[in-house]
Amino acid sequence: MAIKQLTPEQIQTMSLEEKDTWWLKNVYRGDMPQLTWRSAVTGMLLGAFLSLTNLYIGARTGWALGVGITSVILAFALFKVLSRLGLGRDMTVLENNAMQSIATSAGYMNMPLFTSLAAYSMVTSTIVPMGRAMVWLFVLAVLGVLFAFPMKKRFINDEQLPFPEGMAAGVVMDALHESGEKEGLFKAKLLIGGGLLGSAVELLRDEKVMRVLFALKNIPLYYDELLYNGRFAELLKRWGLSPALRGVPLNELTIRFDTSLIFIATGGLMGIRAGVSLLLGGVLNYWILAPILIEQGIILPRNGHYGFGQITIWSLWGGVACMTTASLYSFFSKPKVILDAFRGLGKGKAARTDVLAHIELPMKVSLIGVPVVGLVVVALGHVWFGITWWLGLLAIPLVFVFSLIAVNSTAITGITPIGALGKLTQLTYGFLAPKNISTNLMTAGITAEVTGNTANLLMDIKPGYMLGGKPRHQAVGHVLGAVSGLVLSVPVWYLVLIQGDIGRYGTERMPVPAALTWKAVAEVLMKGLDFLHPTAKAAILVGAIIGVLVELTRQITKDRFPLSAVALGLAFILSFTDIWTMFLGSFVFWLLQRRAARWSAAREREERLSQTSPTGLGASPAEGKRPWYTLAADNTEAICAGVIAGGSLMGIGLSVLGVLVLPDVLEAARFSKAVELLLGGLPK
Repeated sequence: MAIKQLTPEQIQTMSLEEKDTWWLKNVYRGDMPQLTWRSAVTGMLLGAFLSLTNLYIGARTGWALGVGITSVILAFALFKVLSRLGLGRDMTVLENNAMQSIATSAGYMNMPLFTSLAAYSMVTSTIVPMGRAMVWLFVLAVLGVLFAFPMKKRFINDEQLPFPEGMAAGVVMDALHESGEKEGLFKAKLLIGGGLLGSAVELLRDEKVMRVLFALKNIPLYYDELLYNGRFAELLKRWGLSPALRGVPLNELTIRFDTSLIFIATGGLMGIRAGVSLLLGGVLNYWILAPILIEQGIILPRNGHYGFGQITIWSLWGGVACMTTASLYSFFSKPKVILDAFRGLGKGKAARTDVLAHIELPMKVSLIGVPVVGLVVVALGHVWFGITWWLGLLAIPLVFVFSLIAVNSTAITGITPIGALGKLTQLTYGFLAPKNISTNLMTAGITAEVTGNTANLLMDIKPGYMLGGKPRHQAVGHVLGAVSGLVLSVPVWYLVLIQGDIGRYGTERMPVPAALTWKAVAEVLMKGLDFLHPTAKAAILVGAIIGVLVELTRQITKDRFPLSAVALGLAFILSFTDIWTMFLGSFVFWLLQRRAARWSAAREREERLSQTSPTGLGASPAEGKRPWYTLAADNTEAICAGVIAGGSLMGIGLSVLGVLVLPDVLEAARFSKAVELLLGGLPK
């Protein structure tokens, strides 16, 4: 069924009350099941497990990937199969929408774990207690919900802004539920197949698992070296090869082979522009600059080795400068977006008669809730993080201002400028609270997390508005998602990934590049540039200029410039192993998409020739099934999301086993092997 929408002329000429009345009559689906027990439980379960995907990817790249469409496809397929088996009935489109709102909320709830809280731990050498972190993140999420709903009337109901990712989710749900089950089940098969492939590869890459399996047998020759990228240099040495740059082994520069599919799939989602930018920055950093700086004694070894940690002590400064200036320039170079965010705040006449009052979240909830929850945030910030009362109180109006800006940006471009807004907060508090680095980080964490929740909730509400759902149900769903995302991902982060060891942050296994960026900005604001090596100061200047120039060129060429300044800077705080793998994924899927586009163009030409032939005997369109590469190109998101989800969940599952089970199993297997060898050596 085609989604009903107002025309551009109607959006411009109709009042808010007229728009709400039209929506209520033409789009609203009444009492169709939406936030039911099964949609809530399904959303919470899917969201909890998919949140681990973002936990894993975020710790390695600093990016959080959307899980909304992935959860939509999985839930659709699950209940379609159960319906066929006679164990239930199909999920309605609004149930699926409520489910995806819960799952999406859970998916991005854990971002502060690898951003502000990780940066706080690194600069203070203390780990925020797990229970404290869960309460902190939940309260910030609730504050984001309370800020969001007063803005819904303007950005969604009145201006009808697109919210691109939300609109895409609405179109997908409409296609799945209204156009038959074939397409949905096919996408689900691709997603599940990708998940199985990604998890299988991660299983084969796990050293402890494979050593248990082969404990009583000889591991095949070179198996270790081929699968575990850290030992690839050992394999080359066996062959008499010792590749190096300026005398530095490639392995020490993180230039090595990796068998993981997770980052190939990540590259497929990020696109060729980000992939090429990452590769260019990675080559410049690890192939050119790092060997020179090591040779000159500027980058020093630790325990006789260089590696990711030692190189990034120098390289992160130029990379952070590039990302910061690019983000801020992009933000401030579009003053209309900022001004438009505040336009219409005084429009009260059209809202006096609210025909949707019976299904919207009551305005009084926000009017009462924002001050109350805001005070809770300020109190917790003072008690737990030492934020002075008046500085904490100042963060609440900053959240309001930044939320307006972030929502407007998200509504138009699909991009939430959390990084830029967080840095603006750091700059503000760097002036207001000089030398107080914890206040600088945690106040920025407040604004970034709340504005992110506000913008993402409105992104989730958009498909509900398109499909005729009840907005207040999605508000409840967002809170449920926050709970489910925290209950699983926070314990996994604390008990499995960091295990109480701050030293894990900033390592190649857990580079937490987003946290390194926050930490670097805070250190510059607190300490100034005097503590940096002169070459690092020069890198900051060069990186800052490059960030502005790349962003300026992109705008002048109307987004046709092939580089991304943010990805270029990010390459300086990721290992080259991950960089080239992500580039490979972006390049492979770019080739598939180009080949699919050529096939589609040829197909269209054949159809036109067939229709315009005077004798009716012209060329006819190709018959039969579509080529495999067109299916892969059209379903890139499902394939890549499946690989990432499967590989990430397997990686975290193996980490859990490594903490709880495998050491004892491996020791038992070694003991069994020793007994076997001993008995084999005794006389029979």
